[in-house]
Amino acid sequence: MSYTQKRYLTYTLITLSVLLIPFVKINGNHLLLLSFEKLQFHFIGISFSVNELYVMPFLLIALFIGIFAITSILGRFWCGWGCPQTIFRVIYRDLIEGSLLDLRKIKNKQKSIDLYKGSNLVKLFIAIILWIGISLLAASNFMWYFVPPEDFFLYLQEPTQHLFLFSFVLSLASFLVYDIILLKENFCTYVCPYSRTQNVLYDEDTKHVIYDTNRGGSVYENAKKSVLNIDQWVNNEECTTCEACVKVCPTHIDIRKGLQLECINCLECSDACASVMGKLQKKSLINWQSTNALHNKINSNYFSKRNVTYFVSVVATLMLGILFAYEKEPLLINVNKTTQLYTIQKDSQVYNGYVLAVHNTQNKTYTYDVKLENNETFYVKNFKSFELEPNRRVKKILIIQTKKRLHLSHTQDSVLKLTLKVFAKQDPKIQTKQEIAFIYPKEELFK
Repeated sequence: MSYTQKRYLTYTLITLSVLLIPFVKINGNHLLLLSFEKLQFHFIGISFSVNELYVMPFLLIALFIGIFAITSILGRFWCGWGCPQTIFRVIYRDLIEGSLLDLRKIKNKQKSIDLYKGSNLVKLFIAIILWIGISLLAASNFMWYFVPPEDFFLYLQEPTQHLFLFSFVLSLASFLVYDIILLKENFCTYVCPYSRTQNVLYDEDTKHVIYDTNRGGSVYENAKKSVLNIDQWVNNEECTTCEACVKVCPTHIDIRKGLQLECINCLECSDACASVMGKLQKKSLINWQSTNALHNKINSNYFSKRNVTYFVSVVATLMLGILFAYEKEPLLINVNKTTQLYTIQKDSQVYNGYVLAVHNTQNKTYTYDVKLENNETFYVKNFKSFELEPNRRVKKILIIQTKKRLHLSHTQDSVLKLTLKVFAKQDPKIQTKQEIAFIYPKEELFK
C-alpha cells in the first residue's frame, strides 16, 4: 500500500470519527462535549460541571506536549496525516476537482485549471457549490462539540432566537471557503505557526521526507539547481530528473533541495518517485527516514533524553487527569453568608442566614436535604427537602439557629465552625460536606 493510499485511509477514519463522536453517548453523557450554555464538559461519558474543569487543562497540556513529541520523532506527521487543512484540501482538490469533475490531474498539482477550456468554468462553479455545502457541514460539525446535536437541530427551527450560533457557523463556513479555494497551501506556509516551530524540534534522529543524494545525486548546490537534465549526470546517479516529485507536491517545492519549511510530510513525492523508479526495478529515492539513518547508517534513537522527557510528561499529565476525573464530586454545593451577619431573637436565640447553591451533577432526579454534622447546639430551621433534575442548579435560603443561649466573648463577635451535610435521600453515596462559619454576637448585645 502506497503512502497516498494510507493517507486516504487515515483521512477517511478521521473524518468519520470527527463526524460521529458528537452523536456518541455513554450513560447519557456525550463522548466529548464542551457546553458553554450548560456549563458542562463531557469526556468519555463523564460529565464535569464548570466547577470541575480542572480536568481539561491536563488534557490540553498532554495534547500540546504530544504534538511536540510527534514532531520530534516523526517530523510534521500531523500536518500531512491529520491536520484538517490538509484533509479539506485533499477533499476539494483531489476528490472534487480531480476525481469527480476532472478539472485537474491529481499527479500534477502545479498546473492551474484552464478556465477557457470547454466546460471548465461550469465545473469550477459546481466544485465551489459542493465545497460550500461541505463547509457548512464542517462548521456545523465543529459546533456540535460545543452545542450537542440534539440541541443544534432544535435551534435550527428557531434561527432568529439563536443568531450568534448561526452567525458563528456561517462565519466559519465562509472562512473555510476562502481558505480552501483561495488561500490553499499558503495557509500552511504563511499562516500556520506550527510550521515555524518544526525546525526547533528537529534533530538528526527526526524522521522526515528526505531525498537520498547518495543514490540520486545532488540536483542542487548552494540552493541553486545545478542539474538541468539527465545528460549532465557523470557518475552513477539514479535520479532521472523526471520532475514527478515536483509536479505532485501540493506545497510547490522540490524535495531534492533538502528539508524546507513548506513540506508537510504528505509523502506524495515518495509515491511519485516510487512509481518511476519501480519501472527500473529500483526503490524510491525519496523516503521517510532520519538523517542519521540515511547518511550515517545509524538507527533512529526514539528514546533520547528529549523524547523520554516528552513521554514521561505526557503519561504524567494523563495520569493526573485520570486521577482528578475519578475524584469527581457526586454533588456540588456552595454556601455563602447573607449580608446580615446574624439576628438576635427575643428569646436570646441567634440565627444566621445563608444562600445554599446546589448542583445535581448526576443523570437522575434526586430529592436533597440538609443537616448539621455532630452538633447539639445548632439546628437547621424550617428547611424543606427539594427535588432537583439532572445537571440542574438551584439556590435555597438556609437558616441555622442556636438551640440555647451561648456565653462566649464579651468584647467581640465569635466565629464558630459548623459542618453542613447535603445529601440525596435516594442514595446515601450522593452527599457532600462543607464547613461553614456561624457568627455569634458578643455578650453586650444581649442586654
